[in-house]
Amino acid sequence: MEDFLIEPVMLGNTPLLDLRGLLEMLARFVLNIVAVGIVVRCFYYPKSLRRDYYFTFMLISVSIFMLVYYMEGAKLKVGAALGLFAIFGIIRYRTEAVPIREMTYLFFLVALSVVNGMAEKMSLLELLIPNLIFIGVAWLFESNRMVRHVSSKIICYDKVGLIVPERRAELIADLEQRTGLKILRLEIGAIDFLRDSTLIKIYYESETGRANSMEHVERMPKTFEG
Repeated sequence: MEDFLIEPVMLGNTPLLDLRGLLEMLARFVLNIVAVGIVVRCFYYPKSLRRDYYFTFMLISVSIFMLVYYMEGAKLKVGAALGLFAIFGIIRYRTEAVPIREMTYLFFLVALSVVNGMAEKMSLLELLIPNLIFIGVAWLFESNRMVRHVSSKIICYDKVGLIVPERRAELIADLEQRTGLKILRLEIGAIDFLRDSTLIKIYYESETGRANSMEHVERMPKTFEG
């Protein structure tokens, strides 16, 4: 039985079953999918609620792990993994501009999967340490323990007379009344005196703490502009 676990079963010159290698791959795969699952499900998803990116992150992680694990040669592994990420960054999936938070998570999870797929000479307990470091870093910086999460919106504002510095308190009070948000600070952008309008970026503390994928949209879609 011990020889069966150590020595691969051969079919001619082709290995038919290498149970030891198979068990090692499955153990590393389980470790990788658990670590990635914790990062995506516990840290990313609660703030974004984007199931499409949840799906993307999990499948890309599995794909990167399998490609890296089964490729021969460490240089080829690193080059292929970084090459895949570069392709993702260039094409940006050709469907929408991927937000910076999602791109950061994508690189983070690619790096985690590469580490799990490449560390051939490390035991599972040794490999557990970098996985815990990845998870701990994600937990620390997604929480409010380091930096408080502040949301923002860009508003097209119609009362240009209130943007002068001496009327800043009136401006904030009017914006708070109309938006229902407690404004922490604001920034004045482009001003159009002909149309009596200006762009204002307001910063506020979200009650849910969730990321808002629409917060950087500066204008209404054409279907709403009339």
